[in-house]
Amino acid sequence: MAYITKVANGWRAQVERNGERRSATRDTKSEVVQWAAEVEAELLAMKRGAFPKKTFADALRRYLDEVSANKKGERYERLRIEALIRDFPRLAAKPLTDVQTPDIAAWRDKRLKSVTPGSVQRDINLLSNVFTIARKEWKWCGESPFDGLRAPGQNPARSRRIDPREIRRLVRWLGYVTGRRPRTKQQEVALAFLVSLRTGMRAGEILSLSSKNIDIKNRCATVEHKTQHLTGKPRVVPLSRHALRLLRPSLPGAVFTVSSASLDALFRKARDSLLIDDLHFHDARADALTRFAKRVDVMELARISGHKDLRVLMDHYYRVTPAEIAARLDRPIP
Repeated sequence: MAYITKVANGWRAQVERNGERRSATRDTKSEVVQWAAEVEAELLAMKRGAFPKKTFADALRRYLDEVSANKKGERYERLRIEALIRDFPRLAAKPLTDVQTPDIAAWRDKRLKSVTPGSVQRDINLLSNVFTIARKEWKWCGESPFDGLRAPGQNPARSRRIDPREIRRLVRWLGYVTGRRPRTKQQEVALAFLVSLRTGMRAGEILSLSSKNIDIKNRCATVEHKTQHLTGKPRVVPLSRHALRLLRPSLPGAVFTVSSASLDALFRKARDSLLIDDLHFHDARADALTRFAKRVDVMELARISGHKDLRVLMDHYYRVTPAEIAARLDRPIP
């Protein structure tokens, strides 16, 4: 039975059946009555062992509202999901219970014609979790169509290292002067790039830096990260003296005002204008961690990087060259 009441911001409905309770608020009474009727029908169907009549798009939108909204990577997941609904309308409109493995395989193969296997694999990981939540928590479907689906695999691990001359050219083009607080978005991009090279932090973590989360005395920064919804706690990043020298002129207050999207666009613009080939902002993180590996052991390196899986750290972020390893072999044994 639904209980409908008037509240300050509209109308609220509460539905309780079979020990499960749901509630929602809508602008008008007619909207909330319709919502309550749909939920009651859904709960009754679940009691009979039937699944509610929901489309793939319905599941994607509910996942955005209830799951993605609590993640640091909400923007990324929203873009991915909205792109699927827009670019694959037939698949999105299909009843969730009718989506089968061949449907997902056809979507995968079409995507592979325009993006890399790594991008498709990230999409698969996201959509597979949508079906997992829909099956286990919402009781909207049975088996997942991703069971038995052939994975396209990840992209080959990058090995790109950054030449000091490239760093100087980028910083000069962006107009940044060391020791001064940035006055333009371009200068902020240069500072963020230098901070990444000195800390191994992700772009999003760097852009969140401020006097509130930087502990100068203990030389560390406490930042939210993209897997915090799983770990339940922020990441504490140690800061070298050089990193602190870069950050001090921008304190107190927020160090950066540039958005993540603008940082990416401005960095690409600078890179392309200078004809620097195959350089990503994220390469600065890998370059920093590779250099840190010469000074700390692997467990300390994992604490700095925030990796729980050492294989990811080794395969994707430790980019030492065979020539560097060979040179170390020639060092005298103490």
